Amino acid sequence: MEFKKRIEELLNEFLESREDLFLVDLKISAGDDITVILDGDNGVTLQDCLDASRAVEFNMDREEHDFSLQVMSAGLSEPLSSPRQYKKNIGREIEVLLNDASKIEGELAKVDDEKITLILRYRKPKDIGKGKVDVEEEKEIPYSEIKKALVIIKF
Repeated sequence: MEFKKRIEELLNEFLESREDLFLVDLKISAGDDITVILDGDNGVTLQDCLDASRAVEFNMDREEHDFSLQVMSAGLSEPLSSPRQYKKNIGREIEVLLNDASKIEGELAKVDDEKITLILRYRKPKDIGKGKVDVEEEKEIPYSEIKKALVIIKF
């Protein structure tokens, strides 16, 4: 069995037993350095990473195929990549870079399999008279138009 397929199979077996976790990314370098990035509906603990690592490592023979393995959680600096990750971040402010290079910031309000919905809040000049008025609007963005989306970290 091909090395990468075997790693994917072992990870999938592990994730079937842990429905709260999901795979964000799997990278295998030319030198067989494996990097697994996990996320979870309720976050990822160190124990989750250890369990995933053991699920792979204990079922591979290093005599047959030498490799290094890193299992980590998706950090806040990692872009959102799946509807499941978006759902986990409903209520948070996100920055979305669109394919046309424009950026939109807003509160993630809804998520489905085709699109996300942001609540945009801003001030605009009044139609009549001086001053500005607060505006709140919803904007739907299909995944196909999203190049990158990041959670905005506020302190």
